[in-house]
Amino acid sequence: MFDKLLSWFSVDMGIDLGTCNTLVCVRGEGIVLDEPSVVAVKRGTNRVLNNGNAVGFSAKEMLGKTPGSITAIRPLKDGVISDFEITEAMLSYFIRKVSGKGRVIGPRVVIAVPSGITAVEKRAVLDSAERAGARRVYLVEEPMAAGIGAGLPIAEPTASMIVDIGGGTTEVAIMSLGDIATCESIRVAGDDLDESIISYMKKNHGLTIGEQTAERIKIEVGSASPLEKETTIEVRGRDNITGMPDKKVVKSEEIREAMSEPIEAIIEVVKRTLERAEPELSADLVENGIWIAGGGALLRGIDVVISEATGLDVSIADEPLTCVAQGTSIYLENLELWKEVLESDMDG
Repeated sequence: MFDKLLSWFSVDMGIDLGTCNTLVCVRGEGIVLDEPSVVAVKRGTNRVLNNGNAVGFSAKEMLGKTPGSITAIRPLKDGVISDFEITEAMLSYFIRKVSGKGRVIGPRVVIAVPSGITAVEKRAVLDSAERAGARRVYLVEEPMAAGIGAGLPIAEPTASMIVDIGGGTTEVAIMSLGDIATCESIRVAGDDLDESIISYMKKNHGLTIGEQTAERIKIEVGSASPLEKETTIEVRGRDNITGMPDKKVVKSEEIREAMSEPIEAIIEVVKRTLERAEPELSADLVENGIWIAGGGALLRGIDVVISEATGLDVSIADEPLTCVAQGTSIYLENLELWKEVLESDMDG
C-alpha cells in the first residue's frame, strides 16, 4: 500500500533494455525515449564523457570514429549485460532524463529481459537498475512483453506465437492463458546479420566496412527472400590490400546470400519451438498463425521465408520496433494484477 502511495510521486517506467536500442515507456504517456544503447567513455576508464551525458544518440555518432582517448561502448551483448558499470551509467542517464531532475523518490521499473538468460544475468539487470536509481525493479520475459505489446490474446485459452527478432537475441514463444507454454531463445539476431555482411564484404570484395555501414546496407537492400526488383548499392570502406579508402557496387542478391546463415538459424529455432508445442496449441496456431516483432521484423521477406518453412500464416506486428516497450508499459499499468508472476528485486 505504501509502495502504491509512493508511485503517485514518482515517474514509474517500463524499459526495453535492448542490445541496439533502449526504449522507455511511462505509465499513461506511452514511449517517451528511444535511443541507441551506446555510451562514450574515456579510454581505460568507466568515466562517461560530458558529465555522464554522452549516452544514446550522441554516443552512437562516435561508434567507429573515436580518437584514441575515447571509446564508444555498447554495454549489452546478445541481449545481456556485458559491462556492468557502463550499463548502470546508461540506465542512470535514461532514468534521470525521463524522471526529470529533482525527483526525490525513485521510480518503479519494469524491465524486459531475454527468456534464455541465467539467474546471474538477471541479478545483474536488477542490480544495475537499482543502483541507477530505481525504487523497485520487476523483470518480464521479452516474448511475453512483445506478445502483449503486439495485442495478442495471450490471456485467452488459445495459442499465440511470437517471434521477437531483436539486436542480440531472437525470442520465440508460444503463449496461452497468460503464461509461456514453450519458448526458445537464441543469441542470433540483427547484429549477426550485420556481422555476416561485414564478413562477406571482406571475403568477396576485399573491403573492410564498419557496423554502421553494414546496418545501412541491411536496411537499404537487405532481404530474406527474392525481391520483386533487385537493386544495387555503393559500399564505401577500406581496401584490404592497399589500406586506402575505396568503394564497391554490390547487388542485393549478394547481401541476401551474405545473411542466409543467421536467417536459417532463426528459421530453425522457430521450427524447433513448434515441434515442442502441445498438439492442442499446434491446432490453434493453424488458425492463429505466427506474429513477428522486433527490428528484425522490418527485414524484407522475413515473414515469407518463415511462412514457407512452417506452412503457417505469418504476420508482422503493427509497430514491431516498440512491441516490447509497449508490453512493459501495459505490465506497469496492471502491476498489481501481474506482479505475482514477475521476478523482482524482492525475490531471493
